[in-house]
Amino acid sequence: MPPTGFVGSSSTPKIDVVIDTGYPFLNLTVDGFLKIGSLKKMCKEGAYWGAVAGAYVGMEYGVERIRGTRDWKNAMIGGALTGALVSAASNNNRDKVVIDAITGGAVATAAEFINYLT
Repeated sequence: MPPTGFVGSSSTPKIDVVIDTGYPFLNLTVDGFLKIGSLKKMCKEGAYWGAVAGAYVGMEYGVERIRGTRDWKNAMIGGALTGALVSAASNNNRDKVVIDAITGGAVATAAEFINYLT
């Protein structure tokens, strides 16, 4: 078994840790895992994208119930509404809300079409 080692150095707010397992691939994997980011940032990003996904699913389902049909148009409308909602909650620029609504509708529609192809 190759020798393993642990080297650490610290400066004021940052801690740099190097782990040598003797296997370059495993070294890169462990290093990448340690450098992903802080748990706080991961939780914040996860909560944000979870809220966006929840809003989209709710919007798409609501549109499906209102229209009484299940097709790609529900994804388009749900994506547009979600894009507008997230944009409006993030900033107050009206033009940006419209652009984000169009983007949300386009991305949701493309995802729906790709889902039908597979």
